[in-house]
Amino acid sequence: MRLRLPEERPTEPPTGFKIAHPVLSQDGTRAGFTGVSLGGALPYGVVADASCVYGRRHRSPARLCDCGFHCVHERAAAEALLCTAEHRAAVLLDITVLGSYIRFELGFRYARQRVRTATVGPCTCGARAVALADAGWGRPGWRALAAACAGCVRGRTSVSLAAFARLAGDGLRVVAGSGAETLTVDPGLPEGLGVPELVAEAALLQARLDWFQSRLARLEGGGGGGDRP
Repeated sequence: MRLRLPEERPTEPPTGFKIAHPVLSQDGTRAGFTGVSLGGALPYGVVADASCVYGRRHRSPARLCDCGFHCVHERAAAEALLCTAEHRAAVLLDITVLGSYIRFELGFRYARQRVRTATVGPCTCGARAVALADAGWGRPGWRALAAACAGCVRGRTSVSLAAFARLAGDGLRVVAGSGAETLTVDPGLPEGLGVPELVAEAALLQARLDWFQSRLARLEGGGGGGDRP
């Protein structure tokens, strides 16, 4: 006998989180997203239906296939994926799970979704993003976009966050995540130093530099104590 999990009948659609790359159509009239793994070659809109990426004719999500949209239950789990090098330029999506779905320990695999909010991370320079600009790669007919601040947009093809939301349609909200508020501290200099302390630190660094330069001059001049006969 084959055991099956009980069917869920929630009063409201489940929600979840995922990451994706924002994309802009070649003619600049449409906006959407493309996945970071399975199905990444197929851009999708704010409201979209899943299809089998292997070309099979069954409906997604099929139990004997891994097709369908995927998301995780916890926001922190999706944010953790943004730490990897290949996903740094992706955005965080807050989605509603629609249609049939299969529940797993960490998330869902499902047939239909609505993207409610896209959270854009900081620009690569660390500043808060004001636009989504050409990321330098894409899919046929679609340009991939990445977060950019006002100073880094330059001449690249770009859209503001509000313009991207408008092009994507269906009530999508696009918000900028944290950016320049992040404080970088040099561990070599303790906090709370005044002008005298900083002058002393600078003098010490200069003395060390002078010492290294004198040693380098001796080595270049043949007085570095090389091999002797």
